[in-house]
Amino acid sequence: MGMLFLLPAVSLPAQAGSGIEVTMNQAKIVRLTRAADTIVVGNSSIADAAVQDASTIVLTGKGFGVTNLVVLDAAGNPIVDEQVTVVRQAASSVRIYRRSEVQTLSCTPYCESSYKSDAERLSEGEMNAQ
Repeated sequence: MGMLFLLPAVSLPAQAGSGIEVTMNQAKIVRLTRAADTIVVGNSSIADAAVQDASTIVLTGKGFGVTNLVVLDAAGNPIVDEQVTVVRQAASSVRIYRRSEVQTLSCTPYCESSYKSDAERLSEGEMNAQ
């Protein structure tokens, strides 16, 4: 009798309709089913795509929000056309709310102010202005 073990994948295969979730300030490997020729990220302040090789993309979360990733082959046929959602890392972080201000601390293991990208600062400024 054989046993089957399922382990979390290190990379994310590009699958139609599944959507891609990336944690802020972290990278995720996206493996393509065939070689890419053109790669487009809808909003580069939310996510960035770097080409590792013709069939591997490294997607990095730069700002919170939703954008899309479009990858085309040399003939212009879509390989990937997916929604990309950049989320905050929930583990090892604490948020402190003071009226309309929010401060995020990274607690690994001691709590310190976490790094804020330009997109985070802009988002915070918009929230505080309301």
